[in-house]
Amino acid sequence: MFSLIVDGEIKLHIFPEYQADELFWLVDSNREYLRTWLPWVDNMHSAEQFHTIIKLWKKQFHEKSGFHLAIRHREILVGSISLHGVDWFNSQACIGYYLIEKMQGKGIITRAIQAVLSFAFLELGLNRIEVRCGRTNYKSQAIPEKLGFIKEGIIRDGEYLNGRFHDLIVYGLLTREWQQQLGRSIQ
Repeated sequence: MFSLIVDGEIKLHIFPEYQADELFWLVDSNREYLRTWLPWVDNMHSAEQFHTIIKLWKKQFHEKSGFHLAIRHREILVGSISLHGVDWFNSQACIGYYLIEKMQGKGIITRAIQAVLSFAFLELGLNRIEVRCGRTNYKSQAIPEKLGFIKEGIIRDGEYLNGRFHDLIVYGLLTREWQQQLGRSIQ
């Protein structure tokens, strides 16, 4: 099973099918909070739906078109991070993420994204990673900004969420920018 060890507290791993119940419980017990920014939450009504989705995620991983990873903090499932929309011709992909509310503010997502960036740039050889955040989702925007992503623009009405369209801010990070950041942090 594919996994990334982030540090002594955080591990990322592919969801095995037997964790569909745990994933459903996480989403269902945090539904009100998560639905604020995740358009798919209201459509998830059973663990069986996650069994089906996990199979699709496995296929996506094996086809090298992306992955969805569990975020575990001290062995407890607290969210998910994905690398999706992998475009091998243009050497780019998008990162998506969510974390339950009570686990925010601990640097978990920031550290998870750093691990996924290292894997995407070093192991997969991608050149560009993108993050999209709701225009008024300030907590989510703070993460790519902290990690040195460049705010590139706004996709007007880029996502349909909770009965209306809303704008998305697009952030991008290139391999050379990421390498420059690493060079500064090492010195």
